[in-house]
This record gives sequence, structure tokens and C-alpha cells, in this order.
Amino acid sequence: MIALRDGGWNEKRGSCRGDSRIWDSWRIIFTRLPRLFPSRSEEGGRWTYNVLMAANPLDGYLIGVGTWAWGDKMMWGYGQGFYEQDLRDAYQTAISAGVRVFDTAETYGQGASERILGQFIREDSDRPFIASKFMPYPWRLSPKTLIKSLKASLARLKLDCLDLYQMHWPLPPLRVETWMEAMADAVQAGLIRNVGVSNYDAAQTRAAYERLQREGIRLVSNQVEYNLVNRKIERNGVKRVCEELGVRVIAYSPLAMGALTGKYTSDNPPSGGRGFLYNRRRLAKLNPLLRALRRIGEAHDGKTPSQVAINWTICKGALPIPGAKNGLQAQQNSDSATWRLSEGEVAELDDISGKLTE
Repeated sequence: MIALRDGGWNEKRGSCRGDSRIWDSWRIIFTRLPRLFPSRSEEGGRWTYNVLMAANPLDGYLIGVGTWAWGDKMMWGYGQGFYEQDLRDAYQTAISAGVRVFDTAETYGQGASERILGQFIREDSDRPFIASKFMPYPWRLSPKTLIKSLKASLARLKLDCLDLYQMHWPLPPLRVETWMEAMADAVQAGLIRNVGVSNYDAAQTRAAYERLQREGIRLVSNQVEYNLVNRKIERNGVKRVCEELGVRVIAYSPLAMGALTGKYTSDNPPSGGRGFLYNRRRLAKLNPLLRALRRIGEAHDGKTPSQVAINWTICKGALPIPGAKNGLQAQQNSDSATWRLSEGEVAELDDISGKLTE
């Protein structure tokens, strides 16, 4: 088995940085050191981890799988063109290709995504890195609701511990710091290994990072929409703050909900909720970008527009998590991480997409 990690294809859990077994040994040591030496904080006697921070567990991963569509009937039409067996093929194909990160949420398909993913995990002996999310609905007025929801997610996933648990949105009324304290409690309870956020702006990201840091826990990620159609994080400070703090940007919708695949046109828009977001007029504006994606793809042994768009996010330092509804999509997505756009090609796509997003 091979794993898609930064630097190319390597043996399972390997790395291009020297002997893979030596690197893995040191990685295990340094990622566990903070948990091996707990210390008493000055705040209420809470047990915390030493200031020594572990390496970001997402470092080196090039691509993951987003499971928003798994079980979602309203937005993605689950049960009308793709079914559980198609998703099983997608999961198994991704695992075989070396993809190790799967992202889900309690809200996806009202829990169906977690249940489906949990079933696939049990059917396979190769345990991937699993991330899920907590939605801080306005009626969830107590931090204790996070632990309750987390346990429900774990039950659906059939897991004892999540690799990464993320705040889905920074919704009021509770403060960012309050939710991070609840996340720290979940880490100390052994229910999650790492903490992330999603859709946080620059100030909220920094606030979450600083509150967790007081507990000796690092903020691992901020999951945001990032693609050639939506590059807001480059302008609003989110990308800069994440790079400064060592927080990995996870890019959801790297294909702009399918708009960058080349499948949809002004004469053939997507159905359902996606058709509202990417209507005929908006799709028509994307034609110059889609032409460039096709041309660049042809120059790289016939790569598809999707593969070029995903590769662009990788070149930007983000971890894209494109969705996959069948084995073919999963294979094409994973192949997006086996090559690289040139600096000139990235600059060209930046220029064309910049004119569309100004």
C-alpha cells in the first residue's frame, strides 16, 4: 500500500525525507510528547499539556476526500444517480490510491454521511485519518452540547476517537474561546486527537489558536472554501494568518461544486441547490477559465479540468478535499496529486481567475 504524501509516492506511511522508518519513529515520538508529560495549569487545576507543540498531523498530506454528498439528497441528489455501492467504490478506490484523509460532518445528510463512512471503515482494515465537524447551532447554548454531539458522531462512525474535530461555523451566541475550551475538554477526555475550525475569519482563527495554545493544544486546521472561483482567503487575511500560525488550510469545494469540472455549461447547468449557486449567467463567465484549464491539462498528458483545478489548490499549499461519488471520480481526484503545475501555469490561472473574482 502506498500513501499520497508531500514529495511523491512512498511506501505506506513513508516519507521522502530520509529513511521512512526512521522518520515515522521520530514523528510518533514528537507527536506524542505533549501527551506524555501533562502539567497542572494555573487555571482551576485543569490538566494541560506542556507548551511543546507537536508537528501538524496534516503536514505532508496532499489530498483528501470530502463526503458532503454522501447521503445528501437535497443538495447532491443521493439516491438519484449514485448510491451506497457507488460510494463504497469511491472509498475503496481512494484508499487503494493512497488517500488517507476523509472529511465528514454531523450535518451532512443529517448524519447519513458519518454512518456511511463508518460502515466503510469497518469493512476495511486500513484505518484512514477521519475528520468530522460540530455545528454550533444558536440553540446550543451550553459547551456541553459539543461533547454530546461528538459522542453521537463517534457512534455513527463506529469509532472511539476522532483524528480531527472541527467547529463547522463561528455562529453566535457563544464566543470562539468558549467553544475552544469545550474542544480542549474533548481532547483531555480522549475523544479527539486534534482540533480544527471551519469558515473562521482571520481574527477568529487567531482567537481559537491562542485559546487552545493556553491549554498546550495546537489549532491544526481551518477548513474554508478555496478554489479558482473563490479566492477570498487570499485577500481577507485568512491564508496569511494560517501560514503564520502553522494552521493547515483545508480547501473544501476545490471544484466550486462541480463548476470547474467542465461538465456544466450555461446550456447545461447543475440541478438542485447547485443550479441556484451556479446559474447560466455565472457559468457563462467561467468560459475563459475553463478553456485555460482544458489547454493546460492537455499539456500534462491529457489531465482533466478538474485535475488541473485541484492541482492549483495543492500548489497554493492547501489540502483539497474534493468530493467523490464513484470510483472513477475518486481515481481522477487522487491522480490530481501525482504531478505539478509549473509556476508559470499557476500564475496564468491566478491572472484569469483574478479577473473573474474581482
